[in-house]
Amino acid sequence: MIQVTAAVIIKNGKILLCRRAAGENLAGYWEFPGGKLETGENLKQCLERELFEELGVESTAGEIVGRNIHCYDDGEIELVGIKTELKSEKAVPTVHDMMEWVPVEQIPDFRLAPADIPLGKIVMEKFKNEYPRFSI
Repeated sequence: MIQVTAAVIIKNGKILLCRRAAGENLAGYWEFPGGKLETGENLKQCLERELFEELGVESTAGEIVGRNIHCYDDGEIELVGIKTELKSEKAVPTVHDMMEWVPVEQIPDFRLAPADIPLGKIVMEKFKNEYPRFSI
């Protein structure tokens, strides 16, 4: 099983979602940015590297928000959502064609990649008390 990190970046009650660009795996699907764990990395190092590679931003990965296992046709992944703070907000996407700051309660309105759907539900549940207007 491959471990994949996903950044849960919340700012002003909104969460960052990115859409996979044409030509990429899962093109057109929205996701929490992140990527595959490489040999010798821990989850936080992986996420910080992936955000730099995918968005050109430096970040600080924090606590694990949630995990889920998903089976794609080409294998099984464990998606690990990690609350993350950006050190810079000038993102330049490389594997995404769109980025949006989305009110957390609107996560279900986006066509999320299949592995990201359970994480979206976890995020909504976990942060509903922090941001009272969120609803499930």
